[in-house]
Amino acid sequence: MVTTDVLKEKIIEGLNLEDIDPSEISDTDPLFGDDGLGLDSVDAIELTLVIEKEFGVKVTNIADAETIFATAESLCNFINEQKNA
Repeated sequence: MVTTDVLKEKIIEGLNLEDIDPSEISDTDPLFGDDGLGLDSVDAIELTLVIEKEFGVKVTNIADAETIFATAESLCNFINEQKNA
């Protein structure tokens, strides 16, 4: 089972977010936009590749991407659901 702490570390490593510590990312803060981590559309592509490489999980339904990538918690839940399917 993937934890949000492990996921946050992989996000930071994969996106080269040098000035951020995993403890600074709340499980429920938005990953995208001005209110949370501040990721953008280019980061979304990179994050998708990180998830595929590190956890072997693919996002096949693009319509669900906004919900899946909303927060670290939602992304972690998706990864664990896919790994257990």
